[in-house]
Amino acid sequence: MVEVNGLNATVAGTGPALVLLHGFPHTWQLWSEVVPPLAEHYRVIAPDLRGLGASSRPEGASHAQAVADDIDTLLDALGEPTAAVAAIDLAVPGALLFALTKPERVRRIVLMESLAGRLPGAEEFLAGGPPWWFGFHAQPGLAETVLSGHEAEYVGWFIDQGTHGRGISPAVQRAFADAYTGPDALRRAFAYYRALPESARQIAEAAQKRLSVPAMAIGAHPVGDALERQLRPIADDLTGHVIPDCGHLIPLDRPEELLDLLLPFLSRDILAGCR
Repeated sequence: MVEVNGLNATVAGTGPALVLLHGFPHTWQLWSEVVPPLAEHYRVIAPDLRGLGASSRPEGASHAQAVADDIDTLLDALGEPTAAVAAIDLAVPGALLFALTKPERVRRIVLMESLAGRLPGAEEFLAGGPPWWFGFHAQPGLAETVLSGHEAEYVGWFIDQGTHGRGISPAVQRAFADAYTGPDALRRAFAYYRALPESARQIAEAAQKRLSVPAMAIGAHPVGDALERQLRPIADDLTGHVIPDCGHLIPLDRPEELLDLLLPFLSRDILAGCR
């Protein structure tokens, strides 16, 4: 575990850097099942996003540019000129923005179970409107007030939905619940949702350039191939997959299937002698 500019991060293994970014309601432990095999080949860097988990909770923005800046700072502090980046859920806009604006620092990018702002392609997924909790979380002061004292139950609902009822280990579930307990923890989490309009604007502006780094979009339930459809018109080199019978929490629900996709895609770095 290291602390870098307010970010708490788990670092494991040696080799080319690989940054793993979680979403809501997760911590770096979303990746706990896949870190050991990935660390056999990579220097895995898995931070808690700013304001979440064991990272500091400063006031300020939680939009995509803030996440991109944190990736940049994290790599500088750890002496890594480049990295592959894998992101899921709330971290996807920031990771995508980083790849669009700093392609020289991103060898490969993997984006999972989220949308790329308001880029065209997700109309079918959004036909019935965005998921209900987006509006709930976006109302300043509301969700943290309503949920205070019931955080574990709320986090548990997302875990149940994200694994088709299969659940996750009790230790990781407790870690997630603890990380989002208390009004301040909830407020920082919901700040990401409240910043989504600004994140969408930042992505739309940056997407006027091409996504030049090799990219892979991985979907499951409920996002499916919506993210791939958004990225296809702007990406020079895009691979898309949808993992069947898999919930939103891909790294915990179907870790072996995820590794079967990640390792071949990332291994081109090793074959090229990348560090």
